[in-house]
Amino acid sequence: MALALSGGGDSMALLRIAAAWARASGRRLLAITVDHRLNPDSCDWSRRCEAVARASGADWIERRWEGAKPSTGLPAAARRARHALIAEAAREAGAKVLLFAHTADDIAEGDWMRERGTPLGRLREWSPSPAWPEGRGLMLLRPMLEEGREALRAILREAGEDWIEDPGNAAFGRGQARAALNPLPGGEGLRLAERSDASSAERVRGSLRRLAPTPHPFAQERRPAVVRSSPLPLGEGIEIDRSIDAAELAAVLLCASGGEVPPRGDRLERLAERLNAGEDFIATLAGARVEALGETVIVGREAGEMRRRPVAELALHPGVSVVWDGRYEITGREPGWIAAAALGRLNALSKADRSVVAAVPAWARAALPVLIRDGGGAPVLAWRKAEVRTLGPRRLSLAQWASSGETTQESDLAGTIHGETPPPDLF
Repeated sequence: MALALSGGGDSMALLRIAAAWARASGRRLLAITVDHRLNPDSCDWSRRCEAVARASGADWIERRWEGAKPSTGLPAAARRARHALIAEAAREAGAKVLLFAHTADDIAEGDWMRERGTPLGRLREWSPSPAWPEGRGLMLLRPMLEEGREALRAILREAGEDWIEDPGNAAFGRGQARAALNPLPGGEGLRLAERSDASSAERVRGSLRRLAPTPHPFAQERRPAVVRSSPLPLGEGIEIDRSIDAAELAAVLLCASGGEVPPRGDRLERLAERLNAGEDFIATLAGARVEALGETVIVGREAGEMRRRPVAELALHPGVSVVWDGRYEITGREPGWIAAAALGRLNALSKADRSVVAAVPAWARAALPVLIRDGGGAPVLAWRKAEVRTLGPRRLSLAQWASSGETTQESDLAGTIHGETPPPDLF
């Protein structure tokens, strides 16, 4: 398993607890530190993280946020870069689960910031990685969400360990929230009730027990979902029930379009209301197309959006995997370029490929990936000359687990999800 290690008090406490649990469980623990290159002391901070991680028995690697930094929206950009870099490192190492050290204080601070208009998502103990496509197939576990920050720091003080205080935290919204929620002169502000450090550590270890090869004895039965993979032959659509709510619909639209930023606001709410009301319609939102006819509602990639905002062609090399349009992971068998089937390429396909495409709804065909071979010749459906995995079904399944509050196990992340690959006899 992998752990995000910033060197702050929260992540240092989690490292101490998780490393002890990993040793007792015979598990490898990988600590990942991101140097954002925003502070002149950041290199020293990384060296401190490395020393503490290795002393605890964990492996350690560093990733750096290179390049120019934005002049506005720096906290959000840094958060996006951090999640992407950590996810890439975890996937390369073979991890399925990432541990993050968010606490009850982070929840309170997030609530404070949302009340003042900051568009932050809510923290859950178990949720998919927010980085896409870097975090595909990865789940985040936040085992310390019931623990207060000071109780966790007490664990470090008792062990004679210190931590890094980043002065940059005070300059942005979270620093303001932290100052507002901590006790102030005159008794203003809020302080979270603290419990003993010993009980905090035990509760965190309890959360880590879901990282087990066999189901937890108290695991809940899987509840029927209101969203599911579509039976369409190439996995390019998702079928949903009309009873879907706005939050679930946002996840479906994201999975269908391959996008990263979930839709919010009035348009999303109105779309969910129209579905709930039983209306027949065709609508587009966030790069996805919703076709609601009778009881059948299919959501897929909006090909017209691809024409307005063309998807870049990607070079494909034998044995190398790329993610195209956020929807397909494609591993090459021969060199070429992956592109959309639009721009007349559908008509140039072979008779065999056109017979496969004919089973796909007309609105979805131009959004299929084709291979343009380096040696020339007509394009072919990517499935002919490459291994193609549809990313939407697994992404949707992970989102459903998180939103339903199910007791999911690490072992649930293995195996094939229906719709990830086409039927074996299709090609």
